[in-house]
Amino acid sequence: MRLLSYNIHKGIGGRDRQYRLDRIIDVIRQARPDLLLLQEVDRNVRRSSFDDQPAVLASNLGFEPGAYQFNHRVRDGGYGNLVLSRWPIERSHNISLRLKGRKNRRAQIVVVETPAGPLRLVNWHLGLGEKERHWQVRRLLGHTRYHDYADLPTLVAGDTNDWRNTLHNGPFAEYGLQQVTAPPSRFRSFPAYMPVGALDKAFVCTRIKVTRAHVVKSALTRRASDHLPLVIDFEPA
Repeated sequence: MRLLSYNIHKGIGGRDRQYRLDRIIDVIRQARPDLLLLQEVDRNVRRSSFDDQPAVLASNLGFEPGAYQFNHRVRDGGYGNLVLSRWPIERSHNISLRLKGRKNRRAQIVVVETPAGPLRLVNWHLGLGEKERHWQVRRLLGHTRYHDYADLPTLVAGDTNDWRNTLHNGPFAEYGLQQVTAPPSRFRSFPAYMPVGALDKAFVCTRIKVTRAHVVKSALTRRASDHLPLVIDFEPA
């Protein structure tokens, strides 16, 4: 199975600032994933031509409509996280990760019915403060909805904003999840045109065997967003 995690920056290039969702679609097509965890996906916002990006992405990539959640509202629209799958999404839960008065952040927990059996995925976009991020991880991993599917193979991925790479030694270790994207020097993904930070990370439980994980670096991925996409090939047990 192949999963792609990608902060698409609303389809706006990190350097040229042009709205070109077709570039994001081309990046994803070339990677040929079975599962997509996307962050900063717009719906009905002026900067992205009022496109319904979840619908456009699903249609152009040949996926069924997926699970979408708003993180931040902009008038009648906003942006958020999107999960798309080649297989049925049987369950989907939206978890608030907002800490006090800080910017709204949310996570998605989905259960996908794959050919190898049910799989739990977590898609999220964490905050800018280090203490905030550690709180958000503990909030998610301690949530009753997360524990509802404790017996399933689990993969957690997304834009963590973890510049100092401290999450793997903190809450993830406490909950028995292993970091896939290590060492950070091999997974630098931001900014896309000259990446210095390994912000896009993935963690798995012991029932996931990762065969390969890499950041996609090409002329197209350096233009399409301000993040590079992360691809993970794995087998659930």
